[in-house]
Amino acid sequence: MTLKQLEAFYWAAKLGTFAIAAERLHVTQSSLSKRIAELESDLGSALFDRSGKRASLTAAGEGLLEHARQMLDLEVAIRASLDDSRQQPRGVCRFGLSELSATTWFPAFAGRLRDDYPDLTLEPQVGLGRPMERLVERGELDFAVIAGTPASAALEAQPIAEVEFVWTSAPVRLKRGTLLTVEEFLDHPVISFSTSESGLTAAFGSWVVAHDVRVRNVISCNSLNAIVALTTTGVGISFLPKQYIAPLVRRGLLVALRSDPPLPKVTYTAIWRRDDGRKLVGTMKKLVRDRVDFRKPNPLWDF
Repeated sequence: MTLKQLEAFYWAAKLGTFAIAAERLHVTQSSLSKRIAELESDLGSALFDRSGKRASLTAAGEGLLEHARQMLDLEVAIRASLDDSRQQPRGVCRFGLSELSATTWFPAFAGRLRDDYPDLTLEPQVGLGRPMERLVERGELDFAVIAGTPASAALEAQPIAEVEFVWTSAPVRLKRGTLLTVEEFLDHPVISFSTSESGLTAAFGSWVVAHDVRVRNVISCNSLNAIVALTTTGVGISFLPKQYIAPLVRRGLLVALRSDPPLPKVTYTAIWRRDDGRKLVGTMKKLVRDRVDFRKPNPLWDF
């Protein structure tokens, strides 16, 4: 019995498929299957029932799972106790982030990682918050930054930033500093993400319900930059990150509005699997906490 065999068994059991477990451990699926088969041979018991479409744990596998977790936790503790700062993270980190993150802090963040950790490769995936959450939970992503907090108890979350949002309009629709009251939302289309899968949609929905705001016309869109473009053409009003659109406000393409009630700040969180004790994840938590800066505008607009 080896740690690599126990590791292969544990992640195959926790993630539900050999394929995803192999990706997590950066080995081929055949190598992972071989390790599990060798462990089963050594223990003299089948750990997975392979008779169905998906392998499921046998009684022996269920009994081994907690012991395997303890052994892997012990390995992490031993490595941490040595505190060897020369051991830098290496390999591939599959990283999930939103469009706002991808066009503000992430380019500089990725550049710093290339310089500081040359053996660590980031594979970013850009998407909406809830799908990212599910990918992290399934083990297809190692780490993600989303708007709001995760709903799954299998995930750990760490708040990393609060982002200020403002209502915006093209100057042809409303003047700068206009105060939007509850009644006025009936007069102006609101351009917003079209799905509840976005953390920003959830934040807006909570604000609408809390203050009994009625919106007559919602124009749906799944791209932050498309929402900005539609807003600048006067199609409707939208709620956007204040610092993100600052260059467009300076150039007179957008105006910032006030609202009564005001918009809340949106908390962005880093998320990872609660049972993932790899050094890679610990390093990413620290780097994201120390280096994320949502105050950066979209670099393509600041000319």
